[in-house]
Amino acid sequence: MTESVAQSYARICTAERPAGTKILMGRAIVLGASMAGLLAARVLSDHADEVLVVERDPTGESASPRPGVPQGTQVHALLPGGQAQLDRWFPGFTAEAIAAGALDPLPEEIDNAVNGVLRPKVSRELFGPSLVSTRPFLESHVRRRTLERANLTLVPGRVDGIEFTGDRISAVRYQPADADDLVVEPAELVVDAMGRSSRLSDWLGTAGWPQPPLRRMPIKLNYATALFRRDPKVSNVQVSVVQQQPGRGEKPRMGGVLAVEDDRWLVLVAGYGDDRPSRDIEDFRRRCREDFPPVFGQVAERAELIGDVLTYHQADSRRRDFDELERFPAGLVVTGDAVASFNPIYGQGMTSAALHASCLSAYLRSGASLEEPARAYFEQVRVVVDAAWQVSTFADLELPHVNGPFPRGYRLVKWFSGLIFQGAAVDSQLNDQFNRVTTMLAHPNSLARPRTVLRALRCRLLPSS
Repeated sequence: MTESVAQSYARICTAERPAGTKILMGRAIVLGASMAGLLAARVLSDHADEVLVVERDPTGESASPRPGVPQGTQVHALLPGGQAQLDRWFPGFTAEAIAAGALDPLPEEIDNAVNGVLRPKVSRELFGPSLVSTRPFLESHVRRRTLERANLTLVPGRVDGIEFTGDRISAVRYQPADADDLVVEPAELVVDAMGRSSRLSDWLGTAGWPQPPLRRMPIKLNYATALFRRDPKVSNVQVSVVQQQPGRGEKPRMGGVLAVEDDRWLVLVAGYGDDRPSRDIEDFRRRCREDFPPVFGQVAERAELIGDVLTYHQADSRRRDFDELERFPAGLVVTGDAVASFNPIYGQGMTSAALHASCLSAYLRSGASLEEPARAYFEQVRVVVDAAWQVSTFADLELPHVNGPFPRGYRLVKWFSGLIFQGAAVDSQLNDQFNRVTTMLAHPNSLARPRTVLRALRCRLLPSS
């Protein structure tokens, strides 16, 4: 019986520890110590004698933002789908992070409002503990746990290119941080985890390989984030997330106040297009006061500011469909933002990277030959990318400055999504199913089951029941 997309996604999302791991190669090299690169390296450590991770940014025990992550100072969300994967690859990770200072707010301490209306609380029994922290804090813990693997080494250096022998990748060229000469390091498997700015497509084209098709959706998202000292005299807020959707003459906006490690609040304000928050603290405070619920203004105006207001702009969501290539070299896989990056307000980036690691594990345990292109891997990654892309881009198509591309069946999916969204506001079972999709624990297609659709229709026809 053919596996459905929703079933494939559920298999990828498993939290069970993998069985049947065995050494398949001598050396694997990961390009980039991003979250995607670290998780890929952790998976590879089960299957390679030696794993090298080449990273240009200084790393260590510090939880400071890396230059290679320009949005690292902004609010990041680790969705439950990603958190389950971290606990899968690093047993006890959630408890360890909380013990080190990450916050675990209760459902009643989390406010999520859309268009001024609070959404129902999530079920802690279903979704488990939360994990709220800054991106650098989370990444530093993942890096430490990854580097505990005895066969894994972090190599400071800047990747210069890749080399081929016949129809497979054979080596990586990189400039060590402490040397002038390039090093050519042989490898049986190379993982590109260099993010949105990856040069892999150019390297493939130069070597005569086809380049993956690139799809973009312009979003023109603008962020501004500031850190404040947490103070109970100001507020006891733990998590407050606010989204104003387009329509009714309102500007689409998003904001958040999150209690994070080291007794701080991380406060975000975001807009689209010409609505660009600046680095000016008075502009930031004005936006918090005028555009968001009172707690935003209370924190921004009364709490102690730590550091500067920092901004970030993301022009588009983008994806590279490697699975569509007819020719592709063996010994090469791609992960994380180097495959696809989405509108960050939906918090899908780190979780997608974690699920790509799950795809890599399944591929390596499947018995596939490393002398053939990793098509089975890219087919599984496509399932993850499609799920995240559908959730984020269908919502972004509502933005007034976004004029496409509109996918086939857009109107029907838009109607159906609205039906489920409205039903989830009044029905706890629908709310749990809806949240499983938005937190990347389930594929959007899982909402199309007949009984789920009927339940949502009943909520619309009989709203008082």
